[in-house]
Order: sequence, then structure tokens, then C-alpha cells
Amino acid sequence: MPRLQTARSTLASAEPGFTARHGMSARASNVELALQARPGTLLWRLSLPNVLSNLLITLVTIADAWFVGRLGGAALASLALVFPFQSLMQMFGNGAVGGGIASAISRSLGAGDAPRASVLAWHALLIAGTLSLVFMLVFVLFARPIFMLMGATGPSLDGAVTYAAIAFGASTASWLFFSMFAICRGCADMRTPARVLLVSTVAQAILSGCLTLGIAGTSFDGIGVLGPAVAIVLCQGLAGLALLLHARGGHLPIRIAPHRFDWSAIRAIMRVGGLGMINSLTIVMSIVVVTGLIGQFGDQALGGYGLGSRLELMLVPIAFGIGGALTTAVGINIGAGQHPRARHLARFGSLVALAIIAPIGIVLAIWPQLWLGAFTQDPSVSEYGASYLRIVGPLFGVFVAGQVLYFASQGTGFMRIPVAIGVLRFLIVTSLGSLSLAAGFGLTGIFTAVSLGMLTIGVGMWASTCGPAWRKP
Repeated sequence: MPRLQTARSTLASAEPGFTARHGMSARASNVELALQARPGTLLWRLSLPNVLSNLLITLVTIADAWFVGRLGGAALASLALVFPFQSLMQMFGNGAVGGGIASAISRSLGAGDAPRASVLAWHALLIAGTLSLVFMLVFVLFARPIFMLMGATGPSLDGAVTYAAIAFGASTASWLFFSMFAICRGCADMRTPARVLLVSTVAQAILSGCLTLGIAGTSFDGIGVLGPAVAIVLCQGLAGLALLLHARGGHLPIRIAPHRFDWSAIRAIMRVGGLGMINSLTIVMSIVVVTGLIGQFGDQALGGYGLGSRLELMLVPIAFGIGGALTTAVGINIGAGQHPRARHLARFGSLVALAIIAPIGIVLAIWPQLWLGAFTQDPSVSEYGASYLRIVGPLFGVFVAGQVLYFASQGTGFMRIPVAIGVLRFLIVTSLGSLSLAAGFGLTGIFTAVSLGMLTIGVGMWASTCGPAWRKP
């Protein structure tokens, strides 16, 4: 297999002094693993650090909700308003553009073109900087009218606006972290980001709690709902800087340094990342539209749904834990011309995700207070949240399996069909949700529309693996 041999030989001389400093196995072992290892071994070696990383992010998100929950229903409503857009930025950075970065770099390394991967890494940072400015302009200047369109009023609106000013006003720090995480992932280095993330998330959880609720025994009473926003900006910024220093220190088979501007590098990343942004937008906009519909039932309904949808959105990072590693594995195999192996890896990963998440969703559908009781003691909020979990929870596993296949598909470099499935899900959720409200079916009809959208993702993404992107030209 000429392309496979090229990939192996090029890795050994990716940068000057590569083998002399660290030995080929220090960088090439994970690439070789992606090309040859059994699916179970590969998933364990590449996915485990990524799963743990994203699990840490999920735990911090839960902690933030717990801290803010101590402040009352209005503060929870503020968090529910901002959370979809904060998740959108994370999905853009990690899942969409991050997927495009990892896909382009991994396919270049799989094809044996390490210099091209270095060019892609530099342009990835340029894209990240540009998108951070977009989020800063939109969600700082227009936060109030956006949240008002979602039905927010009073204290919950004010809290959401001030939170957004911090979280998005300093979004460059978060985008540095997203892009460097993706660059490491594209080089099949999953362990270093996991280690950095372990430190940063522990620090973030502690800092968030102290800033939100204050420090016992001192005169500092906290800054309320703004606490999590300040904590995430500081900790993600430091984590991104640490990964940049790691890459600049010669620990990857690429070199991050300024290169002449190259539109082809931008296109290579955004061919996947741009379409991925559409998919991420449909996920979050589904929640935004549904949040607006539920907002008509009052703050208690909004708070209950916010807790339920927060769990739904936190499943995406868990799916990304497996699927993000598969982006790299699929990309390397596609670059090396091993298309059948790439599809087998993707399907195997989705079934593993289904086996892990489906029981959790079913358990929470039967006993919703296992989740809701940790965040609120308000009976009205709990009732609304329980209704959501009973209807939507049984399909969490199907949804996550579909998302894993979506991320795996990024490695192919062709995303039209997966993104089209995401758009279809958005249309199903928003149209059926609106019709249910108009027909008087209330929250039950809206939640049923959400569950049908999840089913669409699972079934549609599995069917998409039969498409041309997974067949060798």
C-alpha cells in the first residue's frame, strides 16, 4: 500500500531533529495505532483520554448549575438563557471548526504530508481568532435583544446579559483552547490535552464555586451568576496557552509557526468546519426555539426545561469524547486509503456509545429526580424537568450514537449528508413543536417533537455511513 508506506516514512522525518529528540515511536505510535490496531484497542487508546477530558467538562458544567441553583430560580433562568449560546461556541470550537482542524491535519499526516499539516495548524489559529471576534461582537452588543426574543424579562434577563458580556467578551481565551485542543487531536495526541484539561477543570470548578457563592469565613460574598463566566474564561485561556507551549516545544509531528497566508488551508479546514457550524447551529437553535416556546409557560417551566436540556447538551461532549477520537482515526485511514476500515471504526464507536448512554437515559426517564434533585428543590421546576426526561430520556442513547457517527464523518472530509440530517432534525423539532403548541398539546407535544428529532439523528447518521464519502474513489 504505497500511501500507507508514505505516511510511515514521512512521520519519521516530520520536523528537523524529530527522531533524534524523541524517537519515532513518541509521535508515530498513535498514527500507526489508527492504521492497524483492532477497533477495541484503538477506541480504548485514543478515545479514553478524550472521553475523560469531555467528562471533566461535563462535570464542571454540572457544578456550575449546582452553584447557580443555590441562588434561586431567576439565576437558573439566566443560566438557561445563556447556556445554548455558550454551548454553541463550544460546539463550534470543539465539534465543528475543531473537527475541521483535526480532520485536515490527520488526513495530511495519514497521507504522509507533515509540512502541509504544519501550514494547516497555523491557519487553524487564524480561523479561531476571527471567530472569537464574531462571538464577541454578536453576543456582547446584541445580547439583550437576543434574550428578549427568547422571552426573558426582569432579573433573569439582566443576569443573562451580564454573564454574556464576560463569557463572550473574552472569548479569545476559549477559542485558543478549542483550536489547540483540535491541533493536538489531529496529531493523534489525546493524552496531553487530557492532562491539561484535568488541571484546568479542577481549578475552574473551585474558582467557579468561590466566585459564585463566596468564600466561607471571609467578607467575600461572591459575584453571583457571573462567577462561572469569569472562571471559564480564565481557566480555558491558561489551558490553551499551555497546549500552545507544548506544541511549540516540539512535542508534535508538526511545527506551529507563521506561514504565508494560504486560502487552500482555510478551505481544507472550513470544508468540514463550515458545514459543521451549520450542524452545531441547528442543534443549539433547536433548543433556542424550544426555549422560546416553553418560556410562554413561565420561569418555572423554563428552569425545569433548562435543567433537562442542559443534560441533553452535555451528552454532545460525551459523544465528542468518542467521536472526536474517531475523527482523527477515520481521517488517518482515509488519508492512507483504508476506507473500509474507517467505516468499520466509525460504526463500532457508535455502538459503544449507544451501549453506554442508553441505560443512563432510561434510568433518568424512570427516576428523573436522580438528576433534578441535585439542582433544585422547587417542586414546580422539578415537575417540568421530570416531564422532559420521561419523554426524551429513552432516546438519549440513540442521539449520542448518531452524534458519534457525525464526528467520525468529519474524518472523511465530506459533510453534506450528515449536515443535511442535522438540518432535518432542526425542522422536525421546531415545526412539530410549534404545531403542538398551537394545537394545545402543551409541553408534552413539544417534548415529543424533541425526542423525534433525536431519533432522526441516530437513524439518519447510521444510514449516511453507506454513502460515497466512505467508499474509496
